[in-house]
Amino acid sequence: MRITQKINLLTTGWMLLILILINIVVFVLFMKTTVNMEEDLAIQKAGDIVQNIRDNDKREEIERELKNNLTAHSYIRIIKPDGQVLYEVTNEKELAKKVKAKFVYTQQAERRTLRIEEKEKQVLIVRVPMQNVPQFNGSIEMGEELEGLETRKDLLLWILGVSTLLAVILSLLSGRWLSNIIMRPISNMINTMEDIEKSGVPKKITIHNDTKDELQTLANTFNRMIDRLEKNFEKQSQFVSDASHELKTPLTVIKSYANLLRRHGLEDREMVEEAIEAIHLEATRIQKMTETFLEVASLEREMELEMSMVNLVSLCHSILKQMKDVYKREINLHFEESVVLIHGDELKLKQVIIILLDNAIKYSIDKIDVFLEKKDHTIIIRVKDYGIGIPQEEIENIFERFYRVDKARSRETGGSGLGLHIAQRIMQLHKGEISIKSKEGAGTEVIVVLPSQFN
Repeated sequence: MRITQKINLLTTGWMLLILILINIVVFVLFMKTTVNMEEDLAIQKAGDIVQNIRDNDKREEIERELKNNLTAHSYIRIIKPDGQVLYEVTNEKELAKKVKAKFVYTQQAERRTLRIEEKEKQVLIVRVPMQNVPQFNGSIEMGEELEGLETRKDLLLWILGVSTLLAVILSLLSGRWLSNIIMRPISNMINTMEDIEKSGVPKKITIHNDTKDELQTLANTFNRMIDRLEKNFEKQSQFVSDASHELKTPLTVIKSYANLLRRHGLEDREMVEEAIEAIHLEATRIQKMTETFLEVASLEREMELEMSMVNLVSLCHSILKQMKDVYKREINLHFEESVVLIHGDELKLKQVIIILLDNAIKYSIDKIDVFLEKKDHTIIIRVKDYGIGIPQEEIENIFERFYRVDKARSRETGGSGLGLHIAQRIMQLHKGEISIKSKEGAGTEVIVVLPSQFN
C-alpha cells in the first residue's frame, strides 16, 4: 500500500472515529435535554390540573377539566391511595391499557418504550400527588406518546448520518489532496535517487516552493549531502590522480633499472649496485605511501587507543632530537614544567607531533618553535614555523581528507594530503582539538588542545 493511501485512510479513519464520538455525545445530550424539557412541561401541566380541581367540583366538571388537558395519544387518571382509579380520560385506549395505575406521595417522571399498534413508541409518564384536594387524597397520573421526540430524534439521526457521510467524503478528497502535497517532495527525492542510481551521477532535488517545513529541510539536507559527495568525489579523483602520479615515477624507475639489469646482466658491478640502491629506495617510498593510505583507513574506524600516562616533555625531546639529526634544522622546545603528564596513546601522540613538525620543515627554512603549556585541565601543544604560510581561503579546508593546498607541488615536498587529516582524527579519538593560525608569507602555527584526563 502506498504511503499516500495510508495517510488518506488513517486521517479519514481517525476523523470518522472522532465524528462518531461527537455524534454519540450530541445524541445523548439532545435526548436528555429534550426529555427533561418534556418532563418539566408535563409535571407543570399536571400541577396546573391539580390547582384547577376543587373539593366541591362535580364529577362532570372534573372529567371536563381532565379532557381539556388531553393531548394527542395520551391519558389522564386520578388514582386513590389503594390504587383504584377514580377518573380516567384518554384518546389512546391501548396506551392506557399498557400502563398500570400507580399512586405516589411525591412527584415522579419516567420514560418507557412500549409496543403500540405494532410499533415501538416512546411514552412519558408523570405522577403528581393531589395534596391540595383533601376530598380525593390521591394523585394524578398523565401519560403521552412522545411523537415529537421521535420525529426530532429521527431528524437528528438523519442529519448526523448525512453530515458524517459528507465529512468522510470530504476527508477522503482532502486527505488525497493533502497527501499528494506532502508526498510531492518525497516523490521528487525518490525520482532523483533513482536517477542517481541509474546514471551514477550526483543530482540535486529541485525545490519549487519555499515552504519552510520539515520536508524542505529534508530536501535541503539531501542537497547539502549531494554537494559534499560531489566535493568528496572531486577530492578523491584528485587524490587518485596525485597517487597515480606519485606511484608512476618510482615504478618507472624500478622498471628502468630492472630492464637495465636484464640487458647488461651483473657484469658491471658499479651499475648493479646503483640499480639495486635505486630500486630499494623507490620500493621503500611506495611502501611508505601505502602505509599512509592504510593508516587513514584504520583511523576512519573507531579504533581503540592504548592509553597510558605520557610525559610530553620527554616525548617531545625525543622527537625533536630525531628530527634535528635527520633534517639538520633548528627546532626549539619551550616549556615551563619539566613534567607535563597526559593520559593518552603515546604512539599516536608521537605521530601527530611528527606530522606537524614534518609540515613545518617542508614549508619553512627558518627555525621551528614547539611550545608546551598547561592551562586549567588542558594541555596545549603549539608548533610554530616562520615559512610561506597558508592562504586564508585555504585554512578551512586544510584538514579535509585528500586536500592539498598546492595541487602541483614537487615530489620533494609533495605528499598525499593526508597528514593533517590523520592528525585531526587522532585528536578526535583523544577528545581533543586541533586548529591552525596562519598568515601568508609570515608562517603558520598549529595549536593542539588535549584534556589532561579523559575516559
